[in-house]
Amino acid sequence: MVHEKHQVPKREQWSSKMDFILSCVGYAIGLGNVWRFPYLCYKNGGGAFLVPYTLTLLFGGIPMFFLEVALGQSQNVGVLGVWKICPIFKGIGYAAVIMAFWLNVYYIVVLAWAIYYFWHSFSFELPWATCNNYWNTDKCISSYNLTHLANIGNDSVSSAQEFWELKALKKTSRIEDQGSIRIELAAALFVAWVLCYFCIWKGVKWTGKVVYFTSLFPYLLLAILLVKGLTLDGAWDGIKYLFIPRLDKLTNSEVWIDAATQIFFSYGLGVGAIVALGSYNKRDNNCYRDTLILTAFNEGTCLLSGFVIFSVLGFMAKQSHTTIDAVADSGPGLAFVAYPNAINQLPFSSFWSVLFFLMLIFIGLDSQFCTVEGFVTACMDEWPQHFRKRKEIFIAVVCFISYLIGLSNVTQGGIYIFNMFNTYACSGWALLTLMFFECISVSWFYGVDNFYNDINSMIGYYPSKFWKICWVYLTPFLCVSVALYTLVKYERFTLKDYVYPWWGEVIGWLMALSSMLVIPLYAIYKPFRAKKTCKQLLEAEESPCSNGTSLAEAESML
Repeated sequence: MVHEKHQVPKREQWSSKMDFILSCVGYAIGLGNVWRFPYLCYKNGGGAFLVPYTLTLLFGGIPMFFLEVALGQSQNVGVLGVWKICPIFKGIGYAAVIMAFWLNVYYIVVLAWAIYYFWHSFSFELPWATCNNYWNTDKCISSYNLTHLANIGNDSVSSAQEFWELKALKKTSRIEDQGSIRIELAAALFVAWVLCYFCIWKGVKWTGKVVYFTSLFPYLLLAILLVKGLTLDGAWDGIKYLFIPRLDKLTNSEVWIDAATQIFFSYGLGVGAIVALGSYNKRDNNCYRDTLILTAFNEGTCLLSGFVIFSVLGFMAKQSHTTIDAVADSGPGLAFVAYPNAINQLPFSSFWSVLFFLMLIFIGLDSQFCTVEGFVTACMDEWPQHFRKRKEIFIAVVCFISYLIGLSNVTQGGIYIFNMFNTYACSGWALLTLMFFECISVSWFYGVDNFYNDINSMIGYYPSKFWKICWVYLTPFLCVSVALYTLVKYERFTLKDYVYPWWGEVIGWLMALSSMLVIPLYAIYKPFRAKKTCKQLLEAEESPCSNGTSLAEAESML
């Protein structure tokens, strides 16, 4: 008889199917779509970016999203536990947990910036609208009247740009000069972590209720901003820029690289969040149908946010008598410089500012607590006897440690650290490597036919052979080709015009390697510990890997 004190609490499930759908919808409308997609699209020539984006979406993003949801649902465990199908590849799970931790540390900083701007929006005159503030320089041009921007010198700076760099960030000129912690941003970051904690502390049944509001409310705000944006003079010029491709841009490797990593990033792949969300489904849930519904939501969100941002860019270009590709900087500035510039042109600008940054807070919160949930789920499934009974305390510790590390992103030179996290820790080679091994471990080693049997046992029929072709051939080829392309076309690491020192790039690569190396190292460690060869481990009776038996078939024999 098992004593009560040694009993492990039962694993939770979603209260209803809508909890899962809305959690994934909330993840779909994250900053990856509303903040990252528009600026990458703008940076890479508008419509030209949509060509490689669509190709990588069809042959990489959607197939891997389906794979991760089905993988989690078939086994009802997080990203560490699912690799019982092929134990030698459990390093993929550890790599995903490491990447999720890095993502939790820096991604929430964007949410802290949004909270900071939201707080400063509660004023009769927006602080980034004029040049009458103590932080402004003699190069400042008020963004109240964008028509002046066409006739100013190249060294002039808009008031919104100066607020971002000189007031919000108090940005230094180089990474070596980190300065002091920005107390206001540190406080905003703390508030963001408190909000995140209380969204997930009671488990998925509580999270499922939170997303009814946090996932749907941003759509309402986006719709309001879209209607307003489309009525602005010049808005349709921006929409045309979004959809009409500049074919010369397609020869640029950076366009293809950004498209591939954006697909995986916006779908939340590789960090365990989708596996975790799928693992709380009932086994007979139709995850195939859910995948098609959720990918439609994801791409619809991208286009909706693209319409909102590019309608404003078209308006700004028309007002300043310049071209759309020259009207604003790409990157974080698109949300925190270009849009505040445009908001200043609207009547009741404070109201629209509150609305916009409130939307950013909600979409950032949705994405953040889903990623934290993926990290927490993986740890609790791997060590349930330690963490499941103490979930609230464990989540609090995770949030606090992540907050302390995240303070490095809110110093005066924190934007340089943030850019390193954004480029190396959870994107680029690190993400492509993880996605490659995740795909081949299931399709090549566990066996794509075995996986199809598992899916059939859940939904009652076999999906199209298209998914087999993607998992076995197209998706691995996509990951390898893009990764090699980035190596061949390697360029120095920069932030706008600033070139990072060599040691900055080394630190960035160490961030990437912290997750990448775990996969081969574990594959070496596992046979050594078991005192077996890799071949013996792959063919072990306790593992379905490479012995021709799916999990569904193994369970039916019991």
